[in-house]
Amino acid sequence: MVRAPSAFELLEVWEVGRARTPAYRALALLMAMLPEVSRDSLAALSIGQRDAELLRLREALWGTRMAAVSVCPGCRETLELTLDTGEILSASNRMQPNEMSFNIAGYAITFRLPTTVDVAAAEAEVSLESARSLLLDRCLLSTEQSAAAINAGQLPSDVVVSIAEAMAEADPLADIQLRLQCPSCQLHWRAAFDIVFFLWTEIEVWARRILSDVHTLARAYGWRERDILSLSPARRQFYLDMVGA
Repeated sequence: MVRAPSAFELLEVWEVGRARTPAYRALALLMAMLPEVSRDSLAALSIGQRDAELLRLREALWGTRMAAVSVCPGCRETLELTLDTGEILSASNRMQPNEMSFNIAGYAITFRLPTTVDVAAAEAEVSLESARSLLLDRCLLSTEQSAAAINAGQLPSDVVVSIAEAMAEADPLADIQLRLQCPSCQLHWRAAFDIVFFLWTEIEVWARRILSDVHTLARAYGWRERDILSLSPARRQFYLDMVGA
C-alpha cells in the first residue's frame, strides 16, 4: 500500500519545491512517499515509472477521481473533465524494459528510457530543440550504421522520430494524451496530461488552505503548527467550526 506523506512532510516538500523545477518537485514528492528507497534509485526510474508512482501518490492523498479542465482549440469552449487514476495507470501494463534495441533504415539503435536526471538536465537548456537534442544524446547507448559507430547528430531526422516513437511506446505513461471531444463544436483533439504539474497545482492549493487553517487555530488556541498538522482533517475541521461559531 502506498504511504501518503503526513501534512507536515507534504508542507516541507511544498515549501522547498516552490522555487524549484518540475523535475526536482517530482523527485521530492517521491522521496516523501517512498522514504525507504534511495534518492538515486528514484531518480533512475523512467519518466513513465516515476509518473505512475505520482499517480499512486495522488490516490493516497485525495482519491482516484481528478477534476480537470481543457479548452477546445476550435471554439474555445471550456470543458470540465473527470479523470480516473486507475484508468490512466492501466497503461503501465504496456511498459517495456528500460533498455531496448531495434533496427531501422540500416541503423542499429540501442537506447534507454529518459529519467528524472535526464529531464533535469534538459530543463537547463535554453530552447526546446536543444533540450530534445540533449535528451537524445543522453539516452542513446549505441548507434551504428553498417557496423560502424556514429553519433546522434549524424542520424537522419526520420530515424530520430522513430527513436522518439519507440521510447513513447516503451514508456506509455511518460506522455499521457487525453482524447477529447468538444460538446459544442464536436471537434476532436488530444490534450497532454502532466501529473507533475497537476499534482503540484493541487498541493499548492491545499498548502495555502491548510496554512490558513493553522493560522486560525494557532491564533484561537495558541497551538503549535506541528500539533495542528497532526490533527486528523475531521478533528481540525471541528475546531475550525468551533472558532467560527
